[in-house]
Amino acid sequence: MGTDQIRRWESGALAHAVTDPFGQGPLPWLRGSENYFDDTGHVVPWYVDHVHSPGAIDRAIDRTAPRARDRRAARVPGPRSADDVHRQIKGFTSASAAAPGEAIDFRITVDPPQQFSVDVYRIGHYGGDGASKITTSPRLSGIVQPAPLTADRTVSCHHWWLSWRLQIPTYWKLGAYVAVLTTADGYRSHIPFTVRDTHPADLLLVLPDFTWQAYNLYPEDGRTGASLYHAWDERGRLLGESEAAVTVSFDRPYAGAGLPLHVGHAYDFIRWAERYGYDLAYAETRDLHAGAIDPTRYRGLVFPGHDEYWSAPLRRTVEGARDSGTSLVFLSANTMYWQVDLAPSPSGPDRLLTCRKRRGPGRSALWRETAPEQQLIGIQYAGRVPEPRPMVVRNAGHWLWEATGAEEGDELPGLVAGEADRYFPRTSLPEHDGRILLAHSPYQDAEGATRHQETSLYRAPSGALVFASGTFAWSPALDRPGHRDERVQRATANLLDRICKRV
Repeated sequence: MGTDQIRRWESGALAHAVTDPFGQGPLPWLRGSENYFDDTGHVVPWYVDHVHSPGAIDRAIDRTAPRARDRRAARVPGPRSADDVHRQIKGFTSASAAAPGEAIDFRITVDPPQQFSVDVYRIGHYGGDGASKITTSPRLSGIVQPAPLTADRTVSCHHWWLSWRLQIPTYWKLGAYVAVLTTADGYRSHIPFTVRDTHPADLLLVLPDFTWQAYNLYPEDGRTGASLYHAWDERGRLLGESEAAVTVSFDRPYAGAGLPLHVGHAYDFIRWAERYGYDLAYAETRDLHAGAIDPTRYRGLVFPGHDEYWSAPLRRTVEGARDSGTSLVFLSANTMYWQVDLAPSPSGPDRLLTCRKRRGPGRSALWRETAPEQQLIGIQYAGRVPEPRPMVVRNAGHWLWEATGAEEGDELPGLVAGEADRYFPRTSLPEHDGRILLAHSPYQDAEGATRHQETSLYRAPSGALVFASGTFAWSPALDRPGHRDERVQRATANLLDRICKRV
C-alpha cells in the first residue's frame, strides 16, 4: 500500500473533520524537554501527529517553548506516529475507567516485535504545560497480536493478550490520563483512560466515551475499519453512513494517533477548571449508564465536549440528578441526539455499543422522535455550521454575563462553530421555574439559508440550573491557544461559581 494511502488514514480526521473544526485540538503540550525533532530537523511537541506539510510543521514550531525552538538545528531522531496499516504500536484498555487501588489492563500490539515502554500523563493545567508525567513502565516485551476480528462490520480486539497491568496507587489524583506508548525504534501511540472514584466533589466531569467510540474508525487501513459513520469497500473507498457499522466495540484501539477524535474539548475544559481550582471528580458516560456513580452526590454534572450518543439508562440517571437538585452544564452542541444500547462482549459488560439509526424495523434511534432532547437540555441540535461565525450576546444584563464586559448585541468572534443548537418552539420544554436565552446568533448553513444558534439556561423545579452553550466552540474558548475568549471564561466561572455556591 502506497505512502499516500497510509497518510490518508493515519490522522483519524479525514472522515469527520467537517463536523468539528477543532479536530483533536492541541492535545496537552508539555515542557520543551518533551518535544522531539522530526526527520526534517524541526521540533514538534508530542501531541502533534507526525506532520508532512511545511505549514503544519511551522505551526507546530510556533507552539513550542522558545528554548525548544532554539534547539531546532540539533536534528536528533524522535518518535513517529504509528498508523493503522502497519500497526507499529497500537493498544487499548480492557476497562477505560478505574478507581485508585484498582488496576487497568493494557492490550497492545507491536510490529515488528520489540521492547516498548509506557509513559503515563495526567491531564491538567500544571503551570500551562497541559499535562504531567506520573509514571513510566519498565521496558516491556511487545508481540504482534492477532488481527482484529470482524463480524458484520463490527471490529473487536477482545482476543488480544494482556501486555501490561497498571496498578493504580491509592494516592493518584482522579482525572483524565493518557498512556503514551513508544517502541524501541521510535514509534508512538496513545491510550486514554480515566481514574475515577465516588468521593464527594463539587462537580462531576463526564467524559463522552459513547461518542468517542461511535466516531472511532479503527483500523483506518482501507479494508476493515468501521465506525457508526463510515466503513470501507473492497477498493479501499470510504463509504457513508448507510454502509457503516451498526455496532462498535470498546475492545479496540482508537484510530490514528490513538486518541478519540473529539477528545480536545474535554482537555480544554480540564486545563481551565484545574487552573482555577474547581473541585472535580471524573467519570465516563458508561459509569452513569451502569449506575457505578451516584450523580446526586455532586452540585453539578459537566459535559465538556461533543456528547452525541446517549443510552436510556444514562438519560434517566441524568434526569434524576437534575430532579434531585444537581445542576447540568452542557458545553457543546448536538448533545443526546442518537439513542444507543449497550451489550456485553466476551471481555465484559457494556463493551458493545449499538445504534440502529434509520435502518430496519423498530423504534427510531433519534431521541427527538420519542423524547426530544430539548426536554432535558432546553435547546436541541439545529445543524452544522460550515464556517465559524460570531456568537451574538442576548440578555446581557443576566448574571451569566456579569463582569464579562459583554453588552447587548456584542459579537464574540468564532464562537458559533462546528455544530449548533437552538430552541425549537414546537417542541415542549422541560418543567422550569425560569428560562432565558443568552445568545441568538445568525449563521448560514451549507445551502446558504440563514439559521440561528442559541445558548440556553433554565432553572428546574428542584432548583438545579441547566446550561447549554449550543456550540462546539465554547470549551475551546476556555483554554485553547488561538481560541481563548475572556468573556466566555468569565461567563463559565459565573455559572460554575453559582452552582458550587462560591457566590
